[in-house]
Amino acid sequence: MLTALLASLLLATPAFGAGEKLPVPSPNQVKWHEAEFGVVFHYDLHVFDGLVYGQGNNRINPIEDYNIFNPEELDTDQWICAARDAGARFAILTATHETGFGLWQSDVNPYCLKAVKWRDGKGDIVRDFVNSCRKYGLMPGIYIGIRWNSLLGIHNFRAEGGGEFARNRQAWYKRFCERMVEELCSRYGDLFMIWFDGGADDPRGLGPDVEPIVNRCQPGCLFYHNVDRADLRWGGSESGTVGDPCWSSFPYPYSHSNRTDGTADHNRLLAHGDPDGAYWVPAMADAPLRGYNGRHEWFWEPGDDERAVYPLTDLMEMYEKSVGRNATLILGLTPNPDGLLPSGDVARLKEFGEEVNRRFGTPLACTSGTGTRLTLRLGARQKVDCCIIGEEIARGHRIRAYRVEARVNGKWTTVCRGTAVGHKRIERFPAVETDALRLTVEQHICDPAIRDFSAYRIAGAAE
Repeated sequence: MLTALLASLLLATPAFGAGEKLPVPSPNQVKWHEAEFGVVFHYDLHVFDGLVYGQGNNRINPIEDYNIFNPEELDTDQWICAARDAGARFAILTATHETGFGLWQSDVNPYCLKAVKWRDGKGDIVRDFVNSCRKYGLMPGIYIGIRWNSLLGIHNFRAEGGGEFARNRQAWYKRFCERMVEELCSRYGDLFMIWFDGGADDPRGLGPDVEPIVNRCQPGCLFYHNVDRADLRWGGSESGTVGDPCWSSFPYPYSHSNRTDGTADHNRLLAHGDPDGAYWVPAMADAPLRGYNGRHEWFWEPGDDERAVYPLTDLMEMYEKSVGRNATLILGLTPNPDGLLPSGDVARLKEFGEEVNRRFGTPLACTSGTGTRLTLRLGARQKVDCCIIGEEIARGHRIRAYRVEARVNGKWTTVCRGTAVGHKRIERFPAVETDALRLTVEQHICDPAIRDFSAYRIAGAAE
């Protein structure tokens, strides 16, 4: 495993120029950048208990009557259509979470949909979900929670108890997790991502050895994550935003596991990355759609349909401070006990997709090129208040500092400047009347390769 990992890292760090070594993304990571925005659906037994979700309680106390699971109107097509209307390009499902209950027909985990009366014990929500993703053009991913299992008494990967009894249970749990991962990786076709919530820990310690299974069964998918490897990183908060600047390069090939190499402020490093980092570990910005009015709901909770959904202005700020800062945004969506996304959530997702498209769907003009200076001609004087810059991300972070100028009355005036660009950088500035914008790369490593330099007028947007 380590040999394969080292080989892949060497392949991902070719030499450029006069002895420069620049980390670049793998093909799987390029897909992550290009996706820009996706969703994660959280669904588990406690959606049906009528109580406000309590993470501490649900990690410790098993739900005694698992037949409360009864989503009579479950419709994964409705879920995925709502995500598609928001502009999502991928979707992830919690196949199992902290209760240990599995949303598929598992031959390994008896605590799954085989055990309930719903659909006569024959339901497979993972199958329905993956089929809906493919039907509507989203890339499917699977989230596997193994760090906590309230039914089996697993807390932070550790089997409770002591002595030989606990050691035997720990060894069994590791094998149990590996077999579940093999089921999920081998039954549902190609997957965009396997996401281990809280990581999969250390295979040399308490954690299962899942990385070789994912590599063998899903060689084209993203792996997130264990103590050795993360194909992406958490952005340091659940606010849906990352820091400014946000570099995809990172000082080590793992993320926010218990290994931080002595970094004093690890959350700041997660939010910003490291321009001199030797590894490509791009950022994820995640937030629940229901995070407004002091709420932070990854799972549906009763009584919050009218007050918890973020307004459009907040969602657009998230978008510009995540996708617009070289990160990929993930919104958490919450099917209700009927098995549907609530109508207000669906409506807000549609508004979000429409507003993103209104602002950024059609540029006034666009260009691309190489070198340290690129001029974008608009054809006639018009008001501009935003530009987008994008590097050829497969070649890595080459731009280290830039400025953008507008030609106003024949003179070039700086309207914005910055450092990290990456896959996409959205720059807002006070409106100017201009017939041209000019991008100047002030600092760079290797020759700049600019995929997109485009101008926009977004005044009148929801503010």
